[in-house]
Amino acid sequence: MALHVMEEANRCLGCKKPRCQEGCPIHTNIPEVIRLLKAGKLNEAGWMLFENNPLTTVCSLVCNHENQCEGHCVCGIKGAPVHFSVIENYISTTYANQMVKGPAPSNGRMAAVIGAGPAGITIAIILARYGYQVTIFDGRDKIGGVMRYGIPDFRLPDAVLDDLAYRHLELKGIRFRPNTYIGNTLTIDDLFRDGYQSVFVGAGLWRPNRLHIRGESLGHVCYAINYLANPDAFRLGERVIVIGVGNSAMDCARTAVRKGARQVTCFARHDEINASQYESSYARLEGVEFVLRRTPVEIRPDGVVFVENRKGEDGAWEAIPGSERLYPCDGVIIAVSQGAESNLIETTRGIDTDRRGLLSVDSDGHTSRPGVFAAGDAATGARTVVEAVANGKRVAEAMHQYMQSLPMPAGTAYPNVPVEEPAVAAAQAEQILFPQEPGK
Repeated sequence: MALHVMEEANRCLGCKKPRCQEGCPIHTNIPEVIRLLKAGKLNEAGWMLFENNPLTTVCSLVCNHENQCEGHCVCGIKGAPVHFSVIENYISTTYANQMVKGPAPSNGRMAAVIGAGPAGITIAIILARYGYQVTIFDGRDKIGGVMRYGIPDFRLPDAVLDDLAYRHLELKGIRFRPNTYIGNTLTIDDLFRDGYQSVFVGAGLWRPNRLHIRGESLGHVCYAINYLANPDAFRLGERVIVIGVGNSAMDCARTAVRKGARQVTCFARHDEINASQYESSYARLEGVEFVLRRTPVEIRPDGVVFVENRKGEDGAWEAIPGSERLYPCDGVIIAVSQGAESNLIETTRGIDTDRRGLLSVDSDGHTSRPGVFAAGDAATGARTVVEAVANGKRVAEAMHQYMQSLPMPAGTAYPNVPVEEPAVAAAQAEQILFPQEPGK
């Protein structure tokens, strides 16, 4: 592995104007990282990666490298680009074992993060570096958000996220409150009442978009976001139809293959595949088939009825009359994106949303309510992990500036009250600590 990594590193030209860095949404200093590795300074290279991108171990696995760093590499113009994803993964996973530094000294201020997805984790880590006491609230039992519950384990192993939780959250003193939906029992108003000076909302998109066609409620049908969260809970049979051709659809199709499906077919309304070439090529390699220019009109117990599409005179896709056809299958996965949940917004005063239910924010993540910030999918719609990290870094700095403009909390928020020590318990403790000698 190390030999292969060094071979890739030695191919880097060290461009003075690195196009690879420009193509990275988080602007990783790729030439310098590679230079440090080649100089035998792996720990320095690892520190640089994590300082710039707290989720570098994740991004090395799931980024759309072909359109970002590697897609902009000069070497790729006439040949193969330098595969920085391999280099980044080796450095970050190796250096992660060296990360044992504890939390920064407390600055006496508290911040709340709603949602343990990529944006929320990034913001929590950056604020913890400044000394804020950070608590992450999430409706699931583990951190990761869409990274854990929306990306298959064969692309992003849970072990990577578990290590992230230990290295970045536990060691930095970040508290994680699982299985807690803000907007149900607890509200954002409760968080401000309890001393949090700012709140970040990064709850993600967990409400599947519907097709609004007959048969959508049948027992052999599921939505992509639910299927990927726990594919073992579904029994879809040997013939599976996936409605959609985005990256999530590819994840569903490839997961279905691994769960025993012998025939998996993805259907698209138009004549293009939205998923990256990397993901779609792997799906084809694993036997997934594609049928384009089809729109579902009805789901039946024995299959899905599609109508064929064509481009009209105005360039828009339209159905061809009389082209309905039943495509037999045992199970159906609907993968046509997700929308925002509404509970949190409905229970919070003073936060504006757009027509899609997404939070309205400015360039630094400020919502219409002072002290409440947002980024990631909850504000921009579905985006990639690295884009969520980039937005999270910017919003974390805005939250830091906002909290620094506020007066320091006036001591503890809890009044002094007498402490009741149970007499029996105190006597037992004294007996244990100071046992009497025999006969006395």
